[in-house]
Amino acid sequence: MRSPRSLALICFSTFIVAGCATAQSLTPPEAPSALQPPADQSLYVEALATGVQIYECSQKTDTTYEWTFKAPEASLVSRSGQALGKHYAGPTWESTDGSTVVGELKAKDPGPTASAIPWLLLTAKTHTGSGTFAAAKSVQRLVTVGGLSPSAPCTGSTLGQVARIPYSATYYFYR
Repeated sequence: MRSPRSLALICFSTFIVAGCATAQSLTPPEAPSALQPPADQSLYVEALATGVQIYECSQKTDTTYEWTFKAPEASLVSRSGQALGKHYAGPTWESTDGSTVVGELKAKDPGPTASAIPWLLLTAKTHTGSGTFAAAKSVQRLVTVGGLSPSAPCTGSTLGQVARIPYSATYYFYR
């Protein structure tokens, strides 16, 4: 019979090996060449995002108005449905372990669907913590659905109105 300590060590070792295998089993997605991370970076996390893109009706000039993007707000999960964290203004991705990465736009592509927000490549600008997202150097946003600015007109009578437009995307994190 094994001691509780040896069982814990076996479980911990199994968890570490399984975690490494999962990270190594990720295949980089197909993406336009402008959205490829540097060749020395490897994919280590895939996160499915579901949430909203937040827009506000703003005054552009004395006589024109437009919907202005304010922030994303989304939950991040693995393909198996495990909670990974959240995505919000910055743009910031925050892991359930508290680590964060803030991205900076490097490249944009309209993607294959005109009815969805563009695909992006971002580089890491800042990090916090020492967990999952602290290692990120690049982030891709691909496989987008929805999230475009509202189709309703932005006018003087709707000035300041906020619209929360549903979207989904897949984020790929490289280290």
